[in-house]
Amino acid sequence: FDAAFFNITVQEARSLDSQQRLLLECSYEALENSGITKQYLKGRDVGVFIGGSPADYEVNNLRDVATIPMHQTTGCATSLQSNRISYYFDLTGPSMTVDTACSSSLTALHLACQSLRSKECSTALVGGSHVNLLPDTFASMSLSRLFSDSGKSYPFDRQSKSQTVNGYGRGEGVGCIVLKPLQE
Repeated sequence: FDAAFFNITVQEARSLDSQQRLLLECSYEALENSGITKQYLKGRDVGVFIGGSPADYEVNNLRDVATIPMHQTTGCATSLQSNRISYYFDLTGPSMTVDTACSSSLTALHLACQSLRSKECSTALVGGSHVNLLPDTFASMSLSRLFSDSGKSYPFDRQSKSQTVNGYGRGEGVGCIVLKPLQE
């Protein structure tokens, strides 16, 4: 992670959840691939809509009180997954992180489309991230019998109501897209 590129100090970067780092990089790439420069964006009404989740990174950082990083609170706040992007690009549109469990990124996409339709913003950056770092969450979910026997999720499968679907499979990754109204 190139902290200096994103105007983040080395000390702050140590506290920064990997989801925030990945979202910064991915949002930059999505905008760059869309032909939109940072200079062009400055002060524009671009909305940022992120589907996010709490960070395993934070849980790990808090295990030993003597070694908690200085910027722990802002580095791992789920709400800042979107706000850090807005701040870096100096965007003035809506900026929100939504956590609706498995549907977080789709909910963020829905909110971005609503914001574009209502002209609340002229462009929307939509993203989502999830990183699995610790075994603790897996153990807890396993004890709750949340995982499918196959290790896969079938959210849009016609068979999803059958008895063959019996849980979900965890994944990790990051993705960002840029949306504009069709006429633009």
